[in-house]
Amino acid sequence: MESTVSKGDPSKLQISQRFPIARPDEYGTKGKKIRLLANHFKVSVRSAGVIFYHYEVNLKDEDDKPVGGLGISRKVIDKLQEIYASDFTNVSFAYDGDKILYTIGALQHDRDVYTVVLEDASSAKVATSRTFGENRSPGGSDMKRMKRPFQVQIFKVELSLRGTVPMDAIARVLRGQESENHDEAIRVLDIILRQNSAKKGFLLVRQSFFHNSLSNSFDLHGGIKGLQGYHSSFRVTQSGLSLNVDVSTTTIVRPGPVIDFLLSNQDIKDIRRIDWGKATDVLKSLRIKTTHSNAEFKIFGLSEKSCYEQTFIWKKRNGNGSDTVEVTVYDYFKQHWHIEPKDSAHLPCLNVGKLKRPNYLPIELCNLVSLQRYRNALTVLQRSSLVEKSRKNPSKRKSDLSSALKCSNYNSDDVLKRCGILIAPEFAQVDGRILQAPMLKAGHNQDIIARNGRWNFNNKKLIEPKEVNRWAAVNFSTRWNMEDLVQRLIRCGETKGIKIEPPHTIFEESHQMRGLPGTPKNRVDNMMKQVLQKLPGNPTFLLCVLPVRKNCDIYGPWKRECLVKRGVVTQCLAPEHGRTKLDDQYLTNVLLKINAKLGGLNSQLQIERNHAIPLVSRNSTIIFGMDVSHGPEKSDAPSVAAVVSSRGWPLISRYRASVCTQASRLEMIDSLFKPEGDVDNGLIRELLLDFYSSTNGEKPKQIIIFRDGVGEGQFNQVLNIELAQIIEACKFLDGTWFPKFTVIVAQKNHHTRFFEAKGPRDDNVTNVPAGTVVDTGVCHPRNYDFYMCAHAGMIGTTRPTHYQVLHDEIGFRPDDLQELVHSLSYVYQKSTSAISVVAPVYYAHLAAAQVRQFGFGCMRASGLPCSSAEFELRGWSVERDGSIFRFSFHV
Repeated sequence: MESTVSKGDPSKLQISQRFPIARPDEYGTKGKKIRLLANHFKVSVRSAGVIFYHYEVNLKDEDDKPVGGLGISRKVIDKLQEIYASDFTNVSFAYDGDKILYTIGALQHDRDVYTVVLEDASSAKVATSRTFGENRSPGGSDMKRMKRPFQVQIFKVELSLRGTVPMDAIARVLRGQESENHDEAIRVLDIILRQNSAKKGFLLVRQSFFHNSLSNSFDLHGGIKGLQGYHSSFRVTQSGLSLNVDVSTTTIVRPGPVIDFLLSNQDIKDIRRIDWGKATDVLKSLRIKTTHSNAEFKIFGLSEKSCYEQTFIWKKRNGNGSDTVEVTVYDYFKQHWHIEPKDSAHLPCLNVGKLKRPNYLPIELCNLVSLQRYRNALTVLQRSSLVEKSRKNPSKRKSDLSSALKCSNYNSDDVLKRCGILIAPEFAQVDGRILQAPMLKAGHNQDIIARNGRWNFNNKKLIEPKEVNRWAAVNFSTRWNMEDLVQRLIRCGETKGIKIEPPHTIFEESHQMRGLPGTPKNRVDNMMKQVLQKLPGNPTFLLCVLPVRKNCDIYGPWKRECLVKRGVVTQCLAPEHGRTKLDDQYLTNVLLKINAKLGGLNSQLQIERNHAIPLVSRNSTIIFGMDVSHGPEKSDAPSVAAVVSSRGWPLISRYRASVCTQASRLEMIDSLFKPEGDVDNGLIRELLLDFYSSTNGEKPKQIIIFRDGVGEGQFNQVLNIELAQIIEACKFLDGTWFPKFTVIVAQKNHHTRFFEAKGPRDDNVTNVPAGTVVDTGVCHPRNYDFYMCAHAGMIGTTRPTHYQVLHDEIGFRPDDLQELVHSLSYVYQKSTSAISVVAPVYYAHLAAAQVRQFGFGCMRASGLPCSSAEFELRGWSVERDGSIFRFSFHV
């Protein structure tokens, strides 16, 4: 596959603009029909002629410095409406809390500046200038501000007209017409919902709203709580405008004394053991309220010195005016407030000022206020606990949603009334279809029949079993008879066609090592030292029994040590608590994972084997799955992009992954096409060459792309940046080769849920059956989308995957495309149940997450050279290319 096209910079590609395609005239018809309820509530619009006026908000203090944060912007705009009520007759505001204000009814001027005097403003600048010392020069603007009454601040609000948005843009898109402004009109309605909740004192997280009185909270340990609220947003659907309401969960810091929070967060009992570096990271930007003045501040950081030692300039009043003296924070509070800090005298102070104008508070006088998001990364245990405690069965979820809609009382909102909005209280009724599960094939051409999305390998052989040799077993637990476990695993492997040689050695962790204090890494290093001392070389496989469960603290260090540093495939066992013997079903599931990790094939689709997949089996086709994994919200760690591709057409069950790092928080993959001279170093090229080699030189005539992790606002970028790069990568390889493309976005991060009603009154609901597809009712009136529940929801409420077809040159009929998507949920090799999203997307997600967790972080920590850092895993290769790490491996 030689390149015959000119070389170029992918960032400067001449791209013809592409837009998401419209829904075809036909709908899917296959499958058994089923009556469903959706968590959408019909919205009647009685004033379609409303015009929204868009104003930009520029908020400054009296010194012309920008103002924002601590919720003060909303207070200023509320006060503005109150003060200038006569100027805003018949004008309704919809304010986003930042820079955007929409009004129903135009203001008197296209641009105007208003002065607002606000009392009791929650401003750290105002409060600290009255009560605490600051490093400021005498005679400056702060002295002038001291002459005014306590806690009064003057703001300047500039409003500038930026355009108009007609409400009837929504009506046009509901009729299936093009509508340039409909997204913005929906955004205005969503801003009204946020404003409604903000006035009630709710915590706002995008379109989700949380309040202690309306939501259940639960402890996650570490000073963190899970808080349940509800999501609420407007959606355009084939049935008209609807309000989508769903249960939502976030994490918050536990309110109360800051010291108590830090002790809990770091899981210690002695304040002398607090890691102040970690404390700075977790406390920054949180709000506190003081116990001595009841004033509220935002934490900027910590002081460099203790309360005893940290000094500042204090303007101390006397009979003749004031004296400027240098004083410690401890002495200031003792003299001025008659408070002697004791518990925190030797601890750093909280800085609630700025870098150049710090204000210090003894930490023992500070309490964290309620309803503050915790933005740092959760531990594995916290994350699993959050997921577990957030689950709700369908009946409970439906009941909670009805209560949330009732409590929101949107129909009484004055601004929504001006828009003519009226929300019905009933769940929307939609029609679904249950697709028949695809037939699977095991070894020796044996049939596997799936029921409700699940199957087993009882009395079945694997299609392509791999031999397990040069391996060992490791036991971090004392509860297991490892020799019996190994023998039973070998016997079970024989029944599945896997030849497992006896292990070289069984390693048991010593009682002394388990009982000694130390980090999990110490235990892993000690165990690996034993393995390397007794084995003649690196094993090809290690079986590991964890002490408690898979998300225990040994799991991460063990995976990094084996997978990344040594290139050793490892399988961890995490049996349930109290379970001392594993049955054959458990061991079979373990063997499926082991065989897949070693490159084997467990099962495949019958239509794949018989070359009967519509369009795909007739023309050579490669399937891509693409995803990007980001670090924690506050982290600047590189993001990791993964692309997996099918290999061995006409097979669609085997995949290979290529992964690379890119700029932090960058969602679009920027390394798909990277021409450098006569060479393309992009991800797509190596995947195409792999497909080429796995098909005896067959070039794919069709390319199907499944993209995960992008929102509706990024669809054009997927088409005009990522698809454009893939097309250029194809041209670079062969300028006469023009494959057809189909691009589908798979979305899991949405809030539509379906329920199967079991009775005439819709009170008794259950999860929808596996294979349920919905492409009418709550789908988009123009865009080509459908919802698929390929899997059976066993715990909680099933979350469907929302598939959005952006581009389709191949020309799939709706039935054929939906059945392909359904079938691709059955080819994940490590499972005996259908998964919730197509396998290539799932593999891409796992590849990106695994490299980010175990690969890149370990490589960076180990200081691998920048010019060349290569090591081999089982099917993995890694290289350092400029500032980007690249990985390739089979999945």
